[in-house]
Amino acid sequence: MSSVAERLSATGTANALELRGITRLFGALAALTDVTISVRPGERRAVLGSNGAGKTTLFNCITGDFLPTSGTIRFFGEDITSFPPHERIRRGLRRTYQISLLFKGLTVVDNVYLACRGVSRGRFSLLRPRRGDAIRAAAESLVEAVHLTGVRDRLVGELAYGQQRQLEIALALAGAPRFVLFDEPAAGLSPTERSELVEILTALPRHIGYVIIEHDMDVALRVVESVTMMHNGRIFKEGAPQEIEDDPEVQDLYLGGGHG
Repeated sequence: MSSVAERLSATGTANALELRGITRLFGALAALTDVTISVRPGERRAVLGSNGAGKTTLFNCITGDFLPTSGTIRFFGEDITSFPPHERIRRGLRRTYQISLLFKGLTVVDNVYLACRGVSRGRFSLLRPRRGDAIRAAAESLVEAVHLTGVRDRLVGELAYGQQRQLEIALALAGAPRFVLFDEPAAGLSPTERSELVEILTALPRHIGYVIIEHDMDVALRVVESVTMMHNGRIFKEGAPQEIEDDPEVQDLYLGGGHG
């Protein structure tokens, strides 16, 4: 059986994302220790924890920015533990970053078009898009999905901070990904912008699963069905949003007992 056929046959019953015993050392420092997580296709999960809990390092291992010191990572049944980032992107894995990675001198729609073009078969073509171009149409749909139609022709450098974060979501959705990692998308947003973020994430197509790491528990718990709490590089608790929110140990450790 070819490698492509093996991948396709594995996706039928496999988890979307499966981490087994992931450990990441930086010298003598253990940033992650024996992290095991399974996420089903279409599942939406939050990974929460205070600064230094290991959340971003976990994302870096999943995307290939860091390789784990030990353990395995499977994506829809395929072992991607040693794959470089671009091979993971080819298989449908996307990620946003805490720091904006946008072309500030281009318009909103051109940013999204380039992202769609970059994961398409014609990405190296120098031809200008024709009227009715499928990639252009996909870009327009993504702009609408993240509520930026009204500013589609504005330069990205002129956008409000919250609008730039919305644009990053559109870029992560380019090329019909199977799974997305959202890295603190609510960071720095106003209450109104957080509400809009919740609307955008809730309205994503159900077949797109995601993991969100977030300090804002009020946002995270409204857009997921399962939660993994981390502390000092290890999994501390797992459960449904309400279970995590009501857990006394979680409240004492992360919320100061005053979250209600």
